[in-house]
Amino acid sequence: MIRPVRADECRDRLWEAVVAGDEYDAVDAVRQALADGLDEEALLLDVIASVQEKVGTEWAADRLTVAQEHAATAINERVVAGLARPPRAERTGRTSRGRVTVGCVDGDWHAFPARLVTEVLRLRGWQVDHLGARTPTPHLIAHLHRTDPQAVLLSCSLPTHLPAAHTAITACRAVGVPVLAGGRAFGPGGRYARALGADRWAADARGAAGVLAGVLPRPAPRAVRQAVDDLPHLADQEYTMVVHSRGGLVKQTLTGLEDRFPAVRAYTDAQRERTAEDVAHIVDFLATALYVDDPEVFTAFLTWTAGILRARRVPVHSLLAGLDVLAGQLRDFPRTLGLLREGSLALRTRSTGPAPGPGIRV
Repeated sequence: MIRPVRADECRDRLWEAVVAGDEYDAVDAVRQALADGLDEEALLLDVIASVQEKVGTEWAADRLTVAQEHAATAINERVVAGLARPPRAERTGRTSRGRVTVGCVDGDWHAFPARLVTEVLRLRGWQVDHLGARTPTPHLIAHLHRTDPQAVLLSCSLPTHLPAAHTAITACRAVGVPVLAGGRAFGPGGRYARALGADRWAADARGAAGVLAGVLPRPAPRAVRQAVDDLPHLADQEYTMVVHSRGGLVKQTLTGLEDRFPAVRAYTDAQRERTAEDVAHIVDFLATALYVDDPEVFTAFLTWTAGILRARRVPVHSLLAGLDVLAGQLRDFPRTLGLLREGSLALRTRSTGPAPGPGIRV
């Protein structure tokens, strides 16, 4: 009697292949599991998606280099492409369940989760227009006018793209197409999906398929709303001011760090560039927290960043110093100052390991 292959066995083999950078063995592992009876959906979600998540975890822990992480992702994309086949409806001659559009919000290049959703929906008989990463909202709307899908599934992986997601959700619903949101950026339980006007939210591909299997009413076409209509707190203009001041805030924060840590003045151009990128990310997440009026967006990013820095033996004190410098520049913005205080508190209360000392990411 032949023992059916288990998902964890295939997952282990695929992990070994992607870490070794062996594309051929990765493809062979999945093809063999398929031949041995593991179905395509399980391979996509219980094997490939799981391995891809582990890739991110291992990079964050500094056990994979950036190059290894990129190579592993490329291999997983190749494996998914190797599994892709015409939708079941086309293979069996049955009528499609309907047409939907899947894409990432403008600016979001993390297309892998959206690709998994696309392939699962195709396996379940849907006709899917996969638009990939960084879909500009005007082009998305033009596509909806041309194809008239039953729904659009918008993926957003990074919280800093939530304002763009809000624009896309509003525009899609304005032309009468319901929006199913997905991706980690929408927060625990999809809290930001609801706040930004999405019709529904799904945690994963199976959840998205379940939502589409039910009734998803079309919204009545209407004039495009302004962001402040959905998020009244934006009337204070703090989000707008921080976004418009981004370049100056980054530059002045770097100068402030030089005053606090004179050694920064001797940094190479590459070190200064990376430090500027870090400060820019802090400002971007601060602005996003202002947009959705939720400090967790900011504190979660800071504590995640602290873990990244700690794994690379960079003192977390560098983040606290940066927040202090930013607070000095934004002292006239009460909501912003409140977020900076909560960020500092989160870093101090959740920080573990050796006592902090001077230094910033290099």
